[in-house]
Amino acid sequence: MTFASFQNDTRQRLEQHLNQQLQQPVASRLAEAMRYSLLDGGKRLRPTLVRAAAESLSAEPDTWLYPAAALEMMHVYSLIHDDLPAMDDDDLRRGKATNHRAFDEATAILAGDALQSLAFEHLSLSPGLTADTRLAMVGILARQAGHAGMVGGQMLDLQAEGQQLGLDDLARIHRLKTGALIESALHLGALCTNAPLPDATRAALTTFGQALGLAFQITDDMLDVTADTATLGKPQGSDAALNKSTYVQLLGLDGARREAQQQTDAALAALDQLGIDPASPLRALTSYVLNRNH
Repeated sequence: MTFASFQNDTRQRLEQHLNQQLQQPVASRLAEAMRYSLLDGGKRLRPTLVRAAAESLSAEPDTWLYPAAALEMMHVYSLIHDDLPAMDDDDLRRGKATNHRAFDEATAILAGDALQSLAFEHLSLSPGLTADTRLAMVGILARQAGHAGMVGGQMLDLQAEGQQLGLDDLARIHRLKTGALIESALHLGALCTNAPLPDATRAALTTFGQALGLAFQITDDMLDVTADTATLGKPQGSDAALNKSTYVQLLGLDGARREAQQQTDAALAALDQLGIDPASPLRALTSYVLNRNH
């Protein structure tokens, strides 16, 4: 299976699964707002990472689906809240009105809250996984999404608006804000083997996730300058409008491109440590992150 086929198959199966999960009766407007953001497509990078890690480490088929869906619910909740007026105040997400613009701020907040709690419920119900595995997954997602991970990174990002950051501070923000969920995708996928992760495997996955997360963010910074709004699906130049430090601002476009390549090389070196097959989708996904155009 080519990587494009792997990615498309993952996306289709995930979309079908997510759609089924929101068929349960809840307050109609809340369900509509949840579906609006959860089912609007997107790259589905994190679920693809979960599956790629699971299959690369020989997990049983389909054990990746519930953890991947849970992670995407967590990711989408963060996007809904990140777009709010009190945060980045964005009007567009994935080419359409952000949740609070399509509904209202209160509904958007509740939709995000509901998706966050649904993510943990979903992990706890994952079929084909032992109770110990599900508990370990809940712990990973809670830690990486919370104050020591994504939310902590969002706070640092807000505090940094209007300030000139150095590369180390910028990397710290993005290792948390963006990289934490990417890192958790790898650990969730690896745990689909239903076996405790050896320390060396856990360390290599962490190194890979951190490098891939930075490569993803640097590419994002470049696209914010080089791509148009229609291609991005969100306002072009939004980082500059918020006066945020970016890799392009600090390194220039060519320097940012070199840094993204260095992080990609570091990610691939970590896969070498894991002995991952050269044909593994994890390797192809790493190249995709570097070369994507949206």
